[in-house]
Amino acid sequence: MVELNEQEAQKTFSAFNTIADMGHEQVVYCYDKPTGLKAIIAIHNTILGPALGGTRMWTYQNDQEALIDVLRLSRGMTYKAAISGLNLGGGKAVIIGDPKKLKNEAFLRRFGRFVDSLSGRYITAEDMNMNTSDMVNISYETKHVMGLPESMKGSGDPSPVTAYGVYMGLKATVNKAYGIDSLQGKKISVQGVGQVGHYLVNHLIEEGAEVTITDINESNIKRVTDRHDVKVVQPEMIYDVDADIYAPCAMGATINDDTIQRLKANVIVGAANNQLADEKRHGKMLMEKGIYYAPDFLVNAGGIINIFPELMKNYNKPLALEQTEKIYGKCLEILNKAEAEGITSHQAAIEIADKRMADMGKVKLAY
Repeated sequence: MVELNEQEAQKTFSAFNTIADMGHEQVVYCYDKPTGLKAIIAIHNTILGPALGGTRMWTYQNDQEALIDVLRLSRGMTYKAAISGLNLGGGKAVIIGDPKKLKNEAFLRRFGRFVDSLSGRYITAEDMNMNTSDMVNISYETKHVMGLPESMKGSGDPSPVTAYGVYMGLKATVNKAYGIDSLQGKKISVQGVGQVGHYLVNHLIEEGAEVTITDINESNIKRVTDRHDVKVVQPEMIYDVDADIYAPCAMGATINDDTIQRLKANVIVGAANNQLADEKRHGKMLMEKGIYYAPDFLVNAGGIINIFPELMKNYNKPLALEQTEKIYGKCLEILNKAEAEGITSHQAAIEIADKRMADMGKVKLAY
């Protein structure tokens, strides 16, 4: 038995307390010395079905930051599936490290074995810094992986469908704020133009919006500016842009004490997960300032909606887009509920998702 000193023991109990407080069923730490793989898989809730959620790779500053991220992301997947009417639970994985230095076939296949060891309780897919070719390498070791290329009868890159769902949510929220859902002439700032953000920009430009973008990756910026006439600002300046709409499409927690005071937009809709640094407090601050906010786990659900038919062995892209389009109506439903009950839109969405899980929990056991 390995004995822990008092400080180490406190850290261990703190991690368990955090996991318990957020209601997770299982958290798995994965380590492989030969490949350098360090990953965490979090399964939040499987009442509605197996936990599905992408794998994100990021250079986290420490293990605690990675744990908090995977816990919040996996919980978000639970609510995303529940509010979208899918028979799936919520899970997520994070891989710690620089994808440019660590990712290779052996590295990904080793991760695939860890996924396989969960016997289908967790199904992975792509997320930040992961792509369809990575999913192929993972699939060599497990069948519990989605988002494979269309040439392999998979659903392919979910980013375009995710972006379409965000676009639908954005139009619905603009409709609520302005009484019309047209984006013609609207000034929109987009933070992050990577896998999803650049597809979103395409929709915005096509509808005649005035778009300002930022990204920490210059190649992402160039991909957009080579195609569209947009303004570009440095990452930290995006919160000060004179915009009607702010679309966070990068990392989470960008809506916080500092940025809420700086943002000029009265509509916030984006693809990023966990946009509110503090869900209750910052959700309330937005409501008090009269800012319309569309819950992230609703509007960015297009990716999981796109993947679900692949899981059912019946992928149909037109049908996936048709289902994703329903985000518009669901978004209006949530905004109207929030207004009628005097609660935040985030709380309204959580209540709807919780009710579905509670109802199903009466007739189903965890997966």
